[in-house]
Amino acid sequence: MSKQVVIIGGGAAGFFCAVNVARMAPALRVILIEKQNKVLQKVKVSGGGRCNVTHACFQTSELIKRYPRGRNFLKKVFPFFGPKETIAWFEERGVPLKTEADGRMFPESNTSQTIIDCLLQEASKYKIDLRLQCDVVNVEKKDEGFLIQLKNKDSITADFVVMAAGGFPKIESYDWLIRCGHTIELPLPSLFTFNTPQSPLNELMGVAVEKAVVKIESSKLEECGPVLITHWGLSGPAILRLSAWGARELAQQQYQFTVIINWLGQSEQQIRDQWNAIRNKQGANTLGTKNPFELPKRLWEFCLHQCDIDLQTRWSELNSKAQNRLIHLLTTHKIAVSGKTTFKEEFVTCGGVSLSQIEAKTMESSLLKDLFFCGEIMDVDGITGGFNFQNAWSSGYIAAQAIANKVNE
Repeated sequence: MSKQVVIIGGGAAGFFCAVNVARMAPALRVILIEKQNKVLQKVKVSGGGRCNVTHACFQTSELIKRYPRGRNFLKKVFPFFGPKETIAWFEERGVPLKTEADGRMFPESNTSQTIIDCLLQEASKYKIDLRLQCDVVNVEKKDEGFLIQLKNKDSITADFVVMAAGGFPKIESYDWLIRCGHTIELPLPSLFTFNTPQSPLNELMGVAVEKAVVKIESSKLEECGPVLITHWGLSGPAILRLSAWGARELAQQQYQFTVIINWLGQSEQQIRDQWNAIRNKQGANTLGTKNPFELPKRLWEFCLHQCDIDLQTRWSELNSKAQNRLIHLLTTHKIAVSGKTTFKEEFVTCGGVSLSQIEAKTMESSLLKDLFFCGEIMDVDGITGGFNFQNAWSSGYIAAQAIANKVNE
């Protein structure tokens, strides 16, 4: 009988592993099981429905800096299959990618369906046995292979198992792996937005500032980049990156902390040094009509109101007390955060299977022969920008290659 691999999880990592191992080991039977009634759901919604496939960052030493957790592990992974190989893989299958100004890469078609269709075509081409609404309740190691028990009381045997089920939000979901001796780093949310329920800033929903500096008070966490004001709080790339780097620290604070925003991206002293020149130049103009910092009009007027400055006040009439309040607010705006919200559907979990128990060059468990991991179930997570997908493609491909090598020996 031919050997059989069961891949648990129909997301990016599991699907990429499935189509590659089926191609590399034609004699292997490949079964891909997914708990939901659809596969590749994160691929579908990623990047506003465009799918941020990867990032145009081709030096491993630079690429790993985008991962709050897992960089030493990925240092051994990306030289084998990184962004360059990902781009080539999709282009060879008729899906060229394009690079945007910030380095993010998307299919030229501008729709995630192109990526999904490509992977589905590969699955069909290599006759992968795709089983939907198939919920695994236990995996047991036998003398020969594995026994996978399903919620509907059925079971599947396998010579190889690949765990690609994404990041489980609760540690209980890792029970069978723990029974096998695996260490699980506590799973916690990453890539989330900040809730600011008491802030009057929420009235400015839809306002975005391209180059703000955002800090978490009483910590070293700081990011520079776009910030978006929403009806519930703060979002945008700078906020999401902060949430990733601070995932464990912010969880310890139960998501109750103070965020400090510098809307101008320059220090308070730099603004003070420019202020007299600005004031002399704007002299006869009213503050409400002339905003020298290119801030969105609604945000500028909000800051003036917060500092009790009438919009009709002329620049030449602004007293030093009001001036100091305004400069301080523009560069050191403190906002109380109380809770978090998942960013669209792009939820990412930090934590998972300890990387010390996974072989980076094969993705095989160092504790249990023929058990492999790929994607978010490992204690690897990246910031936004295509980095989490790159981990999925890389780990999925390497696991596929390692299994194929065993089958083809």
